[in-house]
Amino acid sequence: MLVTAASASRAVASRQRVAAARRFATVVDATGFKVAAVDRGEATTSISVVAKAGSRYEPLPGLAHVLKSFTFKTTGSKSALRTVREAELYGGLLSASLTREHVILTAEFLRGDEERFAGLLAQTLSSTKYLNHELHEDVLPVVSSEAAEAISSPAVKAIELAHAAAFRTGLGASLYASPHVAVPADAVKEFARSAFSKGNVAVVAQGISADTLAHVFQPTLKDAAAPTSSASKYFGAETRVADGHGQAVFVGFGTSGAATPELEVLAGLLSATPSVKWSKGVAPLAKTVPEGASVETLLYSYSDAALFGFLIQGATPTVVSAATKAAVAALKAVASSAPAAEDLKSGIAKAKFRAAQATEGRDGVVASLASGLLGGPSGALESTLSALGGVNASALSKAAAALTKAKPTFVAVGNVHELPYADEVGL
Repeated sequence: MLVTAASASRAVASRQRVAAARRFATVVDATGFKVAAVDRGEATTSISVVAKAGSRYEPLPGLAHVLKSFTFKTTGSKSALRTVREAELYGGLLSASLTREHVILTAEFLRGDEERFAGLLAQTLSSTKYLNHELHEDVLPVVSSEAAEAISSPAVKAIELAHAAAFRTGLGASLYASPHVAVPADAVKEFARSAFSKGNVAVVAQGISADTLAHVFQPTLKDAAAPTSSASKYFGAETRVADGHGQAVFVGFGTSGAATPELEVLAGLLSATPSVKWSKGVAPLAKTVPEGASVETLLYSYSDAALFGFLIQGATPTVVSAATKAAVAALKAVASSAPAAEDLKSGIAKAKFRAAQATEGRDGVVASLASGLLGGPSGALESTLSALGGVNASALSKAAAALTKAKPTFVAVGNVHELPYADEVGL
């Protein structure tokens, strides 16, 4: 009876959530670019400008990273210092982030200051000067610091190397600029002109109307040729890099097209992360991971490709090797025989939870709405949950088998003299 009541409660909540989304989400096509807004009556407002200008689109290594770090600098009407002072005066927050497919500029502020901060974002897009002295004095030091911090992490290094080995170019381009490749201010300015062109941008906001956004941004964005990227192709390879900061191994497999529901459920089924902190999980893979090692199941979904894999870390090469063998064996077990009903149910539930959780925060709303506006997967939660619920054991086993038939991507970072090779862990 309790289970039935809980199920009914979840169903009602789901219907209310979907109804709310339909009631508050609005989309406007402002003569060439898309605007989406969700207003639930929050006390604060956020506006995010999402441009298809991530690292896969950069014509020069590191250009996207530098462009991201060049935001909110001197424009045609304001100095960088004035922008900072105005944001602080009105209690707002300005930030920029970078993914392999997008550059995202965000302003968060109190409701009522919409025109001020929307105008600031519009000026950043249309009239940033990309001054040479700002590049060398303000931008490059930040870029270098972020890159150095990333490289010091064996996990981040393994993931970056894995993308390079898996896709080579495009999605294989690093998120971080290299100190060995110069990025001139003129190149950043030219890339920004195409990145922030009218047809290459989506504006996603919460706590403001779409019509207001269209009124502010439409006059400032210009027509220009958008950055291009060739269709992603998966290759797979083995890479080994010595590192003194720790031990990490990435084992992955690529697919064409965005991640399927089967891959989402497979990631949930093979997750070794416990649901209770400091406990040992009871999932099939969690039971076989040795003490002193951790296995994180990762699924990177892009507009035209996906990368499924395991990130294994540990204190010594020995435990990392044992955990890597356990992860590969767990994947092969699903590929060779359908999982038990209870394991499948758990995998579906975990996948549904991750999908729902990802759309509830501001970052999730931006990602899901912007993806659909810019030609990627729509990200509608109700359809995603329905597709995940329809995955059966046979389809899951076939998806795992298809992965294992592809050439693996294997990356070892750390003590490469003792860390395993791909053929030593069952690949």
